[in-house]
Amino acid sequence: MSIPPVIVAIARESWRWQWEQLMKGLAPADKSGNFQRVPSQVTNAVVPIKENLVNRHANEFPRLIIGRSCPWAHRTWLVYQIRGLQTSLDLLLAKADHRQGLWKIEPSWLGCSSLLDLYKLCGISPKHRATVPAIIDPKSTHTNAPKLLGNESAQLIEVLNEWPAKENSPDLFPHRLRKEINECSKILQSSINDGVYKCGFARNQKAYENASEELFNGLNEVELRLSKKGPWLCGENLTLADIKLFPTLIRWEAIYAPLFKCSKKPLLLFPKICEWRRRLFHIPEVMKTCNSIDWQNDYFGALFPLNPSNIVPNGPDLTTIVNSSRKTMK
Repeated sequence: MSIPPVIVAIARESWRWQWEQLMKGLAPADKSGNFQRVPSQVTNAVVPIKENLVNRHANEFPRLIIGRSCPWAHRTWLVYQIRGLQTSLDLLLAKADHRQGLWKIEPSWLGCSSLLDLYKLCGISPKHRATVPAIIDPKSTHTNAPKLLGNESAQLIEVLNEWPAKENSPDLFPHRLRKEINECSKILQSSINDGVYKCGFARNQKAYENASEELFNGLNEVELRLSKKGPWLCGENLTLADIKLFPTLIRWEAIYAPLFKCSKKPLLLFPKICEWRRRLFHIPEVMKTCNSIDWQNDYFGALFPLNPSNIVPNGPDLTTIVNSSRKTMK
């Protein structure tokens, strides 16, 4: 039975209005329909004094709280793994509750079963979004009460680079490269790391096309940079610049190309980027942090305005995706 055109037209208009309301809550935009990221509300992350950690019992260490699917949390997890911080910092994996829109803590910690409850316990106003990543010290030096040490990923990876670590742990933010790392990071953040979200959360065609152009211009710049410097973004040393870019590009084929419409060109057409990604992915500590099934379940399951059917697509595993670029280039 065919549906009368007037019914189709009404349904389209109704869905468009509902979609716009949902998007307002999910991803704020300016008057032109361009996605605008909400700035972090808790800044000035701090590093605990090493001596204050030495005499603690294992269950009293600060905890790095992450969500597997979150690319911003992925940054901190990478530094945690690469620098081997397990002896002075515990890892807590929060689980996304799509129905409630919360990060759940299972099993509970400090009597809290959600990240929002942990934030409240630390004295953070309920008006502030309870986001990952976050580092919470259950035993603050001055108050002996739980304290949020920081939740801004760009700051936290610098904090984790200074965190008490195992001997011979790599320095991912060396003084001699800091200016270059910071300059590179600014380009990556606007055009690529935020760029994929500008594409996915654009409110209209023009906003999307502008975002897509900026995104692929950024990728061209990275490709050129790697061809001139390499093997890493700042030359011979793996740095925080690489750490910031990797979570976005390792999710490309599984998430950003199909769901966020970052599809102007396949990433395989950027051979230096693919080579860089493959090199970083195959570091054992890095590979442990990557699970495309978790990413797809959270992104396709949680972002209802972008995927109202909640159908999670099938696809090749990450190792196949990452290694396929080598076969293509041959």
